[in-house]
Amino acid sequence: MGFFSNLLKFGTQNMAIDLGTANTLVYVPDQGIILNEPSVVAIETLNGIKRVKAVGDDAKMMMGKTPDSIEAIRPLRDGVIADIEIAEEMIKHFIRKVHGKRSLFRYPEITICVPSGSTSVERRAIRDAASNAGASAVYLILEPMAAAIGADMPVTEPVGSMVVDIGGGTTEVAVLSLRGLAYTTSVRTGGDKMDEAIVSYVRRHHNLLIGESTAERIKKDYGVAVAPADGIGESITIKGRDLVNGVPKEITINQSHIAEALSEPIGAIVEGVRIALENTAPELAADIVDQGIVLTGGGALITGLDEHLREETGLPVSIAEDPLSCVAIGTGRAMEDPVFRGVLMTA
Repeated sequence: MGFFSNLLKFGTQNMAIDLGTANTLVYVPDQGIILNEPSVVAIETLNGIKRVKAVGDDAKMMMGKTPDSIEAIRPLRDGVIADIEIAEEMIKHFIRKVHGKRSLFRYPEITICVPSGSTSVERRAIRDAASNAGASAVYLILEPMAAAIGADMPVTEPVGSMVVDIGGGTTEVAVLSLRGLAYTTSVRTGGDKMDEAIVSYVRRHHNLLIGESTAERIKKDYGVAVAPADGIGESITIKGRDLVNGVPKEITINQSHIAEALSEPIGAIVEGVRIALENTAPELAADIVDQGIVLTGGGALITGLDEHLREETGLPVSIAEDPLSCVAIGTGRAMEDPVFRGVLMTA
């Protein structure tokens, strides 16, 4: 049997997957990140039979614009799997895309990151989805740990360091030391909640209904954590459906409105950081004063968020070099480098 399993392993590429609520990234040893696509699957129903129509970028284009027979689904919510069958299809699709056509008899080892606040049931769902998609072994790594490794933080040394990973579904706040999490908290607030906050703000103040994709675009292009100094900032034109007359129309708002809309989700993130700092052991807290806080994840790209955290906590705050792919790079390093082998878990 050993001979056959070795034969199957011959030429397989092991993969590290950052299965995010918004985007999925795949890292392959010696090649780095070779796939970065939205975590969206479009399902088409023909005569009662469901089949996958598109995955990733193509499916993202369809969000909010589908006819009755097609449905664009995001299989992950709050960082964990909400729809296991569709998540499985998505992982399968990404494995196939990475391996090309020759993956029929290949079973890679896959390392996937999970939120630190996920329950054992949620972790098992992720593991099952990956093994059904054709993995020979599945290892899990906690997201803040992966983010810290990817951001080149001194994870293996007896030094306390703090990482705040603001993803699409969750914000992970963790204090790390000696290859372990000394304290971790998972706030279920992230990019999605910011999009929702923008949607509800525009609806409340301007009676205009906008879609998720529009809100996301506004957040990416004009999102600010603190109102601009002049109280106005840039002006933004938004198109949507007027709720009073029921016809499409466009309005203009400015960046200070966006800051007001985002104040609640950003406040929740700051609160999570504060709770983590309150629960940190004094020696580790002393290290954090020197090392500061490192921000990773897509949410770290919001203008002025680092400044805002610096004012709220009084600690030095820096943004990781490549915040969007930190977690994927860290997951890949943990898989390749024997130094980090201890951080991987089997579900």
